[in-house]
Amino acid sequence: MLNSITDGLLCCLMGKTTNAVGPLDSVESSDGYSFMEVKPGRILRVRHSVPTRPAPEEPEEAQPGAPERGMVHCKRRITLYRNGQLVIENLGDAVRSEILHCQNSSGEPNSTVELELSDVAGQTPTQGPAGTPGCGTRDVVPAPGKRRKRKPKKVVNIDCKKQITSCKGTHSDVVLFFIHGVGGSLDIWKEQLDFFTKLGYEVVAPDLAGHGCSSAPQIAAAYTFYALAEDMRAVFKRYAKKRNILIGHSYGVSFCTFLAHEYPDLVHKVIMINGGGPTALEPSLCSIFNMPTCVLHCLSPCLAWSFLKAGFARQGAKEKQLLKEGNAFNVSSFVLRAMMSGQYWPEGDEVYHAELAVPVLLVHGMHDKFVPVEEDQRMAEILLIAFLKVIDEGSHMVMMECPETVNTLLHEFVLWEPETPAGDGHGEKK
Repeated sequence: MLNSITDGLLCCLMGKTTNAVGPLDSVESSDGYSFMEVKPGRILRVRHSVPTRPAPEEPEEAQPGAPERGMVHCKRRITLYRNGQLVIENLGDAVRSEILHCQNSSGEPNSTVELELSDVAGQTPTQGPAGTPGCGTRDVVPAPGKRRKRKPKKVVNIDCKKQITSCKGTHSDVVLFFIHGVGGSLDIWKEQLDFFTKLGYEVVAPDLAGHGCSSAPQIAAAYTFYALAEDMRAVFKRYAKKRNILIGHSYGVSFCTFLAHEYPDLVHKVIMINGGGPTALEPSLCSIFNMPTCVLHCLSPCLAWSFLKAGFARQGAKEKQLLKEGNAFNVSSFVLRAMMSGQYWPEGDEVYHAELAVPVLLVHGMHDKFVPVEEDQRMAEILLIAFLKVIDEGSHMVMMECPETVNTLLHEFVLWEPETPAGDGHGEKK
């Protein structure tokens, strides 16, 4: 027990990865790191920072009879037909972002969405956060001719009201959760954690099992999507407050989506960084990570080098140092293979994502070789309230490469709230 605690604290203080934390009660050090036992013998390192606030500022309460600040009526019908066609009808005040389209060699826009969008005409666009594309509904001209009525396979109706408000560091009911992806650790968020902590925000960032200083069970079932999702559920339930903002990178975006779906009243906003499209997760049969573990072990140095080449827009000394300091791709070959093989989540399809009624900011590094920009464009088309921002200078590890730009974008979105519609005093448009 004593050795386990000592190893864990040394890991936090010296930045060394042990992946050998033994069973223990929750231990928290003075620098904000703690060890949380989510299951017997399954322990995660968590960075939890609660800045001291001189006078906590509470959110302003609406005056009686005044329009409800930041209130949005989320109403949409999602219809999935047996041939795979998906039709989304936005019927309420929910806003949509303009998507940046990539062009092919012929100069024509690429078709990135294989679905029909039917928005209600005559709605007033709502402004998005500063620096993001304009947000509003779009009119879709119906195709000529009559369509034969088809029996849908699944119909989902959403009708709810969401109060989307500005979240300041002085608000004591706001918590920011940062979730990394495969091969990373909470250290990849260093610039963001320091930035938001200095602004007075409460931040929480865990190491996934087998990553950073969390325990690394030697059983493949410990790294399935469902096992990791339950870990994130335990972390969320422990630290969540009234308004929670989820920030995920790559595979971590899937866990943010899962939590937003499971806790719609607690998740206030979501930020997805290079997360990919709204497709159900399935292990890749031809993935390099499905090689035998002994072969992967021999290739580990090459894999780290390949990650540097694909994860960063540039591969200089600075990027090598960032890779080392962020503990990115510093995991065992067994964990890598189990993580990639365990990415099975059939529920997380387009309909699942279309059901989310939470505002989402999508951040994409243009030089990302893992996730094409078309996938994030498709995600933005599917989501109800989405803003897509492409950073030209970044790639897959954009939050490490361009921390100032990413921090600014994240902070603007955290502070953003929709304009209150002019109405009859009850939050409804005339």
